[in-house]
Amino acid sequence: MSTELSHSAESRSSDGGPGVVGHREAGGAPIAAEAAATTLVSQSSGADWLARYSSSLMGVFGTPQRVLVRGAGCLVWDADGKEYLDLLGGIAVNALGHAHPFVTSVISSQLATLGHVSNFFTSPTQIALAEKLLALTKAPAGSKVFFANSGTEANEAAFKLARRNNSDGKRTKVIALEGAFHGRTMGALALTAKEAYRAPFEPLPGGVVHIPFGDIEALHAAVDDSTAAVFLEPIQGEAGVRPLSAEYLQAAREVTTAAGALLILDEVQTGIGRTGKWLASEDAGIVPDAVTLAKGLGGGFPVGALVTFGGTTSALLTAGQHGTTFGGNPVATAAALATLHAIESQGVLQNVFTVGNHLREGLAAIEAVTEVRGEGLLIGFDVNADIAPAMVTAALDAGFIINSPGPRTIRLAPPLILTIDQADRFLDALPTLIATATANTAKDAQ
Repeated sequence: MSTELSHSAESRSSDGGPGVVGHREAGGAPIAAEAAATTLVSQSSGADWLARYSSSLMGVFGTPQRVLVRGAGCLVWDADGKEYLDLLGGIAVNALGHAHPFVTSVISSQLATLGHVSNFFTSPTQIALAEKLLALTKAPAGSKVFFANSGTEANEAAFKLARRNNSDGKRTKVIALEGAFHGRTMGALALTAKEAYRAPFEPLPGGVVHIPFGDIEALHAAVDDSTAAVFLEPIQGEAGVRPLSAEYLQAAREVTTAAGALLILDEVQTGIGRTGKWLASEDAGIVPDAVTLAKGLGGGFPVGALVTFGGTTSALLTAGQHGTTFGGNPVATAAALATLHAIESQGVLQNVFTVGNHLREGLAAIEAVTEVRGEGLLIGFDVNADIAPAMVTAALDAGFIINSPGPRTIRLAPPLILTIDQADRFLDALPTLIATATANTAKDAQ
């Protein structure tokens, strides 16, 4: 563990000594506890909270499925006291589950020490995290890191990096894949393929071309001397957990190198141990020009990163050409350092490999499951009818959180600390969930 974290893991009281984190008012009650009592902890039911939600928040997410109030490990509880096994992990975010004691202690201690500095300054945790990411990604000499707050912001930075790969003014084309999801801000949205996401906001930043997924011939045909960059997800999560082959990634590296284009890998969902490796692209044996990271990096705390490989690519964005107010702040970078330390020191990558294999084998043995895809604990499986949305509802009623990115597809991205017993709990319930969803779908169709 870094020296920057060793002091942070110890809680402090208001007088600077060990104790409960948090300043105290004159009466002695911790401010944080009082705030929680007055604004968060109440006897309101889930229905009461949802009524307040609909009258106060924008409807961009639709109606929330539940109001969650507490988590521990792979479990969460809603406002009505119901327990759920979280098999989605905040969509691959909660790498170490909920309320991990080491991560939460580091966040609390860092916030009590130094919470934010502007980008006129830096902090030890920011520098240490950049060094750690360069080491974990095996980045060559001259590589650099830019910190953001989310995956879409990391991809925005990568999009601008691609635009800078245009010294002759002719490299105006950026290539992404059909089925791609790179985010919802305007640049990232231009890279995203889903028409329903794109159409309301057109015209989007130009020059982006989407080519067929996994088609090496189409890739060769598309990449030429007008190409600034190729953006790829090693495994497309939003499209139903579709992996690109090692051969495709190798071909992408070869063709972009030959054309002078950048190869940018979006590992926002697949990185930080999700597949049992630090990067899903490791097995392809390639060195990309840039990688974007987020989701699991902060263990639930918002943090994203753009890692640029080598001195030439790292020099494309210069002073004043990009920035962020909150990116790389001391709390976010401390949270990420704590998360990486816990993954390394607690055998998490091996657990991902073991439990992931067990879960995929169990899924493949269920009669109504027609295909299982993915790696580690990023798993997609298809069922034999258009019942996946109904399965999500049935699963919630039964105490499981899952996701349906398609009418026949279920996505699982649980915390990386999921146990065999917890995986078996879901596998044992799955035939009943499928039967319930089938019956409810048929009833709704009548």
